[in-house]
Amino acid sequence: MNRSIIRLATILLLAGAVLPFTGCKKEAPPAAVAAAPLTAPAGTDDKQWKAYIADVVKHNSKDVTERLMAYYLPAPGGPDFDGEYQRQLDGVTEAVQRGVLPGNMLVFASPDSAKMGDMVVAAFKDVGAGSMKDVIVMFIGKTADSDRVHAAIEASGATWRFIEAK
Repeated sequence: MNRSIIRLATILLLAGAVLPFTGCKKEAPPAAVAAAPLTAPAGTDDKQWKAYIADVVKHNSKDVTERLMAYYLPAPGGPDFDGEYQRQLDGVTEAVQRGVLPGNMLVFASPDSAKMGDMVVAAFKDVGAGSMKDVIVMFIGKTADSDRVHAAIEASGATWRFIEAK
């Protein structure tokens, strides 16, 4: 199957899980709902993780005026994990090198925070300084991975948002 079709199918699958929570201007949720703690799934179940990510995005997508692009990497151990990782890395690298328009948000999340961190670091290594001004990059992961991922995207000029998966 063509890599572009697989990449598009993956993005569309994620969009179905995340996009219902973005887009139109909405009233702010009541303070009690917005302040409710979000808890990451204890396991690696994709359905639970995608629901968690959608909830996190819903509560943290302030200032997104354009599109949301979510990248989700399942936990290692699947039959094609290495292939999935490489396809996602290629897609993210191509997107950030081509350029992301202001107002867009890139979301990166995975049950394997370290591996997703590796992907972001690799994808942003050749991104031009200041090329992503007014783009939001959200990383949902472990605190231990936050600093290195932030350092990788910092030169791009993107706005950094870290959400601890706890």
